[in-house]
Amino acid sequence: MLAQIQQMINAECIDDYTDAPSIVVSFVCNNVSQKITIKLPLTINKFFEPTEMNGESFFARWKNLGNANQQRSQKIFKASIPMDLQAARTKIMGFGMQLLDGIDPNLDNFVCAGIIHMRSQQVGCLLRLEPNKNAQMYRLTVRSSKETVSVELCDLLADQF
Repeated sequence: MLAQIQQMINAECIDDYTDAPSIVVSFVCNNVSQKITIKLPLTINKFFEPTEMNGESFFARWKNLGNANQQRSQKIFKASIPMDLQAARTKIMGFGMQLLDGIDPNLDNFVCAGIIHMRSQQVGCLLRLEPNKNAQMYRLTVRSSKETVSVELCDLLADQF
């Protein structure tokens, strides 16, 4: 007899990571033991709490996190698909951070804030995505209180554009 079983998985972020976690599923089919390792679609941004803030708070924190190079990660890259600011907005909103409208003087720029919750710490993160429509390029900057988090978030999001 074949049956489909749904299993709920609760995940807690213990520390930051770059490689998605895996789960090993063991079962018996036709009296033969099977074992499958599956990577979970659980990137670090899944642990975001969106954070609302005003422009003054954002830029004060942005400046504080910009003092040390190890707190920020930046990528400048060519758009992999034609630029569509509404589609970019949707992607950023799906990333898990709070999109902060009206903060950046350039209305084409996207500004976001969020906190990644881990077992032993919380990592505040700020993001700016600056599209250059004429050059079909983006500048993505992520600043956080932990360098490895900034780098991983920058890598994850840059792959979306």
